[in-house]
Amino acid sequence: PSACASCHLIVTRNAVSVSILTEQELREIVRMDADSLAQVEKAFSWLAEGRVEMPPIMHIEIDPSSDVDIKSAYVRGLDRFAVKIASGFFGNVALGLPSSGAMVVLMSARTGFCEAVLLDNGYLTDLRTGLAGAVAARYLAVDDVRTVGVVGAGAQARYQIESLRLVRDFERLLVSGRSPERIATYVVEIRQRLGLEVEVASSLEQLVRESQLVITTTASKQPLLESKWLHPGLHITAMGSDLPGKQELDAAVLTAADLVVCDSRSQCLTHGELQHVPPTDSVKDDGDIVELGDITSGRAPGRRDPDQVTICDLTGMGVQDTAIAVLAYERAMAAQMGTPIES
Repeated sequence: PSACASCHLIVTRNAVSVSILTEQELREIVRMDADSLAQVEKAFSWLAEGRVEMPPIMHIEIDPSSDVDIKSAYVRGLDRFAVKIASGFFGNVALGLPSSGAMVVLMSARTGFCEAVLLDNGYLTDLRTGLAGAVAARYLAVDDVRTVGVVGAGAQARYQIESLRLVRDFERLLVSGRSPERIATYVVEIRQRLGLEVEVASSLEQLVRESQLVITTTASKQPLLESKWLHPGLHITAMGSDLPGKQELDAAVLTAADLVVCDSRSQCLTHGELQHVPPTDSVKDDGDIVELGDITSGRAPGRRDPDQVTICDLTGMGVQDTAIAVLAYERAMAAQMGTPIES
């Protein structure tokens, strides 16, 4: 079989062609752009429209610092669906290796055969997670965002802020984190890459009080943000809590908010910030939590008042992996056929 600039093809014994795409190839064909943002937004709407079959996350704990998550979703009407295997081995740092890795297998919804293996090393996950934050901000943040605060200085602190520029035009960024070295590197990088005014916050309280939009991106197991810091017009996207036990927001932050939104209600109740809200609290009543897909599909309003305090709890869903993997495959096939890839 012939190869192309965007993929390598192999043929299995049953004569089914399988495309294998590397991280470098995927970075060239799937970028942080309006098309990718629209594809991730569609994933939320598909869920609200009842088109998605999405099993619970399969979590495999290898040891206290090593685990593997498997996510998947089938969307009725799509020709393919993804199964993603993502690992977090935090002892890798001592070995000089990245702590996280991932690959995506794209399956035919007609035959069940593998059509593509995306060896993205977590790139597609990072991309779709950052873009999900931008989708939340598009519908929940005030229009006039002047200052953004980000908690953390890792990969998502970068992807979230760069994605946010697709939907909001802001000039000032406040950052807070545990490692002064990582924070210093982050400040220089974001200043050069995005041309933003970047400052290190003196405290988390300052970061929250001076920002119209705050993004938390840590793996914390202790609450970082307090309800007494909330102010009219604030939006918070909390995306670090994606497993039982993780927590970035004090439970009172959610109960004090005017609008609480999540990517998947059932998933956030066990893996997200909502797991820490007492069972008797009214925020857990059926009508008090809105799924982001209900907003993107027009079934529910987003921000209705510039003074509202809004929260979005994002845990990451298999339907997002299917959405971004399908886009990657379609762009790879377009490149193979010589069709220009729009940026």
